[in-house]
Amino acid sequence: MSRILIVEDEAIIRSALRRLLERHDYRVEEAGSVDEATALDPQRFDLVISDLRLPGEPGTELIHRAAPVPVLIMTSYASMRSAVDALKQGAVDYVAKPFDHDELLETVARVLHLQASRRAEPPDITEPSGQAQPMIGNCPAMQLVYSRIRKTAPADVTVLIQGESGTGKELVARALHQQSKRAHAALICVNCAAIPETLIESELFGHEKGAFTGASASRTGLVEAADGGTLFLDEIGELPLDAQARLLRVLQEGEIRKIGSVETRHVDVRLIAATHRDLRALSKTGEFRLDLYYRLNVMQIDLPPLRDREEDVLLIADALLEKACRRHDREGLRLSRAARREIHDYPWPGNVRELENALERGVILAEGHLIHPDDLGLSPPSAASPAPRKPPAPEPEPAKASAGLDDEGSGEDDLSLEDYFQHFVLEHQDQMSETELAQKLGISRKSLWERRQRLGIPRKKSPRRKTD
Repeated sequence: MSRILIVEDEAIIRSALRRLLERHDYRVEEAGSVDEATALDPQRFDLVISDLRLPGEPGTELIHRAAPVPVLIMTSYASMRSAVDALKQGAVDYVAKPFDHDELLETVARVLHLQASRRAEPPDITEPSGQAQPMIGNCPAMQLVYSRIRKTAPADVTVLIQGESGTGKELVARALHQQSKRAHAALICVNCAAIPETLIESELFGHEKGAFTGASASRTGLVEAADGGTLFLDEIGELPLDAQARLLRVLQEGEIRKIGSVETRHVDVRLIAATHRDLRALSKTGEFRLDLYYRLNVMQIDLPPLRDREEDVLLIADALLEKACRRHDREGLRLSRAARREIHDYPWPGNVRELENALERGVILAEGHLIHPDDLGLSPPSAASPAPRKPPAPEPEPAKASAGLDDEGSGEDDLSLEDYFQHFVLEHQDQMSETELAQKLGISRKSLWERRQRLGIPRKKSPRRKTD
């Protein structure tokens, strides 16, 4: 039940608003001024509804005192000026008095729903070792993932997880299973790309003795082994067409038939699939069945690549480093400031898996108690940088740089742009981080990294130091 704080100096309006909200199952407390609201600790609530004009300080003062709790401003002056001023100061929305009850309730419900989505807690995952570990990350894209997991897990529907390799699709599948009604049953994980095409149907659906050469005994398939639980098919885009047809039968009718058998058996399995490929595009080329794609895509969860999770990179790095230190008995190792900067600026084409490998290298190679950039081995291959052919250009404006560098032309214009890029990077990389360089050039960090590789421009390496 959501908790709401009403801040209104007119007792009649305050009481009427309280009764309205309590009739719709909200828990409500009241205050007559900003000072009274502060004494009640507005951060304990899910929403603050405050009048703009109050004795003493105005209601907008609560925007900062209640943060991150949203503040909905009420004003008797329905002028656009007062509403816009409140929104500029950080109010989540405003309502004009006298307000319509239905409109107010709709606004309150919308704000609380948005707040709940933003506050979605990372789900705990029980690892194969039996240890509970929460998913890591607080960026908006991951908050959306957590919210989708929380809503989808109990629904017992088929889920398609999409994301680049190394983004943690299996972690999402485990979270879905462990928060579902099937958590007491088995979770069977299958990597479709790791099983030879000639054996995939036998592995998934089982076979009878003598069904084919080498079938010396009857075997239960993985779909049947997951009966009552969850089947996670990773890299489902690699599944052969014959196996796709059999899987479609499982989803449509809940039936399986072993290879070499004439009998069918009913199974109760929840399917979670994952892929880094575009299944819809594969269906257009005939590599993936379109009807199976529609059956799989009841609910979809998109995992962001690590390069788009700038806020989370160092959080994930610290957690992975702690695990690597335990594995290699190197407790107490930490990342130097230069290494942390390197990790933050690197585009991570291999995502979390590449980050984990880099930290593993760092733990093994580090001397002393600090891991330095050289230990991580992240720098792109170095090559001799071509001699400048014209004087360094002045620092560009971001919009102009963006328009130029994204224009992949040819001839003289293209050569001058490449020269310009080399000069600017070589001149400013001692004073700027990779993020700052990319912003000034109007391109992404990934584009900056790719251009460094193509043009052979080495990154400036920070000197190794024994202490921070």
